Amino acid sequence: MLTSSYLSQIEPTMARRSLLWPLFLGILSCFIVIGTYGENLHHSRTISSGNYHEAMHRLKAFKTSLTRHDLIASTPSYSPSPLPSQGVKNPHVYHVTAYGADPSGNSDSTEALLAAIADATKGPSERYLLEGINDLGGAQINLEGGNYMISQPLQLPVVGVGNLMIHGGTIRASNNFPADSYIIDLSKSSNENSGDNTPSPPYNFEYITLKDLLLDSNFRGGGISVINSLRINIDNCYITHFTTNGILVQSGHETYIRNSFLGQHITAGGDKNERNFSGTAINLQGNDNAVTDVVIFSAAIGIMVTGQANTFSGVHCYNKATGFGGTGIYLKLPGLTQTRIVNSYMDYTSIVAEDPVQLHISSSFFLGDANIVLKSMNGVVNGVSIVDNMFSGKNSGVEIVHLDQSNSPFHQIDQVFVDRNIVRGMKLKTTIAKMSMQGNGTSWSFDFNNILLFPNLIKNVQYSLRSTCCTFPNHALRNVSENRVVIETKEAVNADVFVMVDQSAAS
Repeated sequence: MLTSSYLSQIEPTMARRSLLWPLFLGILSCFIVIGTYGENLHHSRTISSGNYHEAMHRLKAFKTSLTRHDLIASTPSYSPSPLPSQGVKNPHVYHVTAYGADPSGNSDSTEALLAAIADATKGPSERYLLEGINDLGGAQINLEGGNYMISQPLQLPVVGVGNLMIHGGTIRASNNFPADSYIIDLSKSSNENSGDNTPSPPYNFEYITLKDLLLDSNFRGGGISVINSLRINIDNCYITHFTTNGILVQSGHETYIRNSFLGQHITAGGDKNERNFSGTAINLQGNDNAVTDVVIFSAAIGIMVTGQANTFSGVHCYNKATGFGGTGIYLKLPGLTQTRIVNSYMDYTSIVAEDPVQLHISSSFFLGDANIVLKSMNGVVNGVSIVDNMFSGKNSGVEIVHLDQSNSPFHQIDQVFVDRNIVRGMKLKTTIAKMSMQGNGTSWSFDFNNILLFPNLIKNVQYSLRSTCCTFPNHALRNVSENRVVIETKEAVNADVFVMVDQSAAS
């Protein structure tokens, strides 16, 4: 039997051994790893880099298996963020609620939003975009998902800045918002110091992004105004209750409007007050702009264009039916249009082009008697391509392409191609037509007036005559006038005659 005195002597010894045992295992594992590595050292020159790393991975796993994890202190699963070093710049994100803006929309947030904008435009800038445009480094004015009421337009206090974003919330005009103003106004502020001798930059702003915004003009004016600016992005915006323009782009170029919804009244079509819709959703008075993937659901005019070299793709207009006096896209550029409209959807509302020169419309769908109207101002139509579209109407005799010659007839016509369009319930019009006839006689007459776009205009005729008898008749094209073609043979024959006419050939 062990005595208590003996036990008291052995317990400290066992405790020391238990403490030394993990240390011994750790040392032993190191020796095993080193020994194993040493034994294989002479093979290291023949091991590829991939095999070498795999071998080292196995050695580390073996070492880990010899160590009791429960005796090793675990480390936290996170690391505290380091304290900012002195002199490190803060991110250029300006939260409008920090300036006192009311995200509930119950009180006026004009001054708070303008203060945040002013601070953003005064942020550090060490670089330039275009000459004279300070690069604000991607500064952001964050609306934090709030709903803000304003009583004055939001303007940048200075021109000559860029690389700035306003995003993420709703801005509504109050009942005392100035009529005919814009909620966001990218123009030169009237408060800017005019006594400064610094030369003005060629453009007011460059690379300003307006994103993820709902703008409610409260029938007090417009949504966004972009004046003499460059490379402006308007992305994922919902603009409503405007009386003038949802978006106005004037001078400058390269404003891109995408993934947005615009409508004077919030409706999904078939509105009982559609006849009374007014205003223009998008007014482009500048060059080189693009409108892509945009829906315009209510306005008298969907898009008004008075600048060249603009492009439209994926636009859906059901703003106001043409039968009620509306227009989907109005190209008011007589003499030099330079516009491309592709992959769009004109829903009961038409495209109108004045004296179009260089206009391309293709791969688009026209529903409900929506069509294309070429309107003569000075009688010029040149370089127009209307191809590969679909038209669906109500069997009321509406032409897919209509000539409005109420001012003057078209008399300068060149390179106009209207062809390969699919038509249902509307009247087909084209510049290239084909007809065939079978019969026995000496004369074959073809009347193309019902299908050709322009009256009394055939620039090119091709025909073939196949006699079904054994004779070889003499034949000739005898007459081309008033969009009629006459083929005659010297003697009566039983024949198939095929004729193709073209109004589009270059003169």
